[in-house]
Amino acid sequence: MASDNLFTVAAVRKSSDGTIKEFLFNESPRIFELGRTLKGDESAIAKINAVLGKNRPIKVAIDSKSNLINKIIAPSDIEVKEFLSKTLRLENPEKPKAIDLSKIDHSTFNIVDHYLKPPVFKLCTKVVPNYLKAKEIFDYCAQQSCNLPGPYAVNPCIPFQYVRDGCYARAHKMRWIITTKYHYCCEKVFSFANSGNDTLAVKASMWGGCCVTWWYHVAPLIRVVVKLGKFTFTQAMVIDPSMFDKPVPLSTWLSAQANTTCAPNAKVSMYSIQPGSAYWPANYAGTQYGTDNNYVSTDATLIAYQNLQTCP
Repeated sequence: MASDNLFTVAAVRKSSDGTIKEFLFNESPRIFELGRTLKGDESAIAKINAVLGKNRPIKVAIDSKSNLINKIIAPSDIEVKEFLSKTLRLENPEKPKAIDLSKIDHSTFNIVDHYLKPPVFKLCTKVVPNYLKAKEIFDYCAQQSCNLPGPYAVNPCIPFQYVRDGCYARAHKMRWIITTKYHYCCEKVFSFANSGNDTLAVKASMWGGCCVTWWYHVAPLIRVVVKLGKFTFTQAMVIDPSMFDKPVPLSTWLSAQANTTCAPNAKVSMYSIQPGSAYWPANYAGTQYGTDNNYVSTDATLIAYQNLQTCP
């Protein structure tokens, strides 16, 4: 299924021989290349470069089953004006953190009071009281998956079965569930492959086993009280039914995106914990974010992807 999208350009990346190869957009985690009809078209590359890093969209035709750009179209003034009117930025975002997954201690990395201390955690204090409640939240979210027969408790359903794109919308809908149905704190965690030619790479084991690559990914992050013997601590856990069948520690979620059997350059460059209102990145550095406070973009994306599949 092909569709036209208004995107702002996050980055244009070159291959090792200096040839422009990859095109990254803030509004999609996919890593795009030019399709057959645009290969070697310098004017197409020039159109993308002209709006690189600017808050002005370009219209591209892409295919849901591939990461190819098939056509580049100049948006109308009305389309640009409407796009810009909806472009609201998150105020005072948290700073991203560079990470080397090979050097982290998984036994301590996820403990909120020991290692993870982003200021955003101070904005909300109602954390999930135990793992059983976290699993209940996860299961409720997973039951809203569009690949299940329904009926669904939320509208629209959440297309967890389409891992290639839409993580920002899935995460935002789950954030709505966690905060309005369960009334617990819910932040977002963003992962990035934004250094050199790094890529996030996962094996979509639950959806056919194919490999999926991104330049960023996002999911809801909850804080869960854990009791281990006489010790009690708060752990950062991620709710992501597109990748897992239960809540997982933050380090597990990050590590799963560095699957080198899917891509030799699979690596998480950095991660960032943001307020739940953060929707998608607004720049390549991961220092700015867009919002979708009325869930209009969220629901439109969920509807667009509800019948799509990850693997052929």
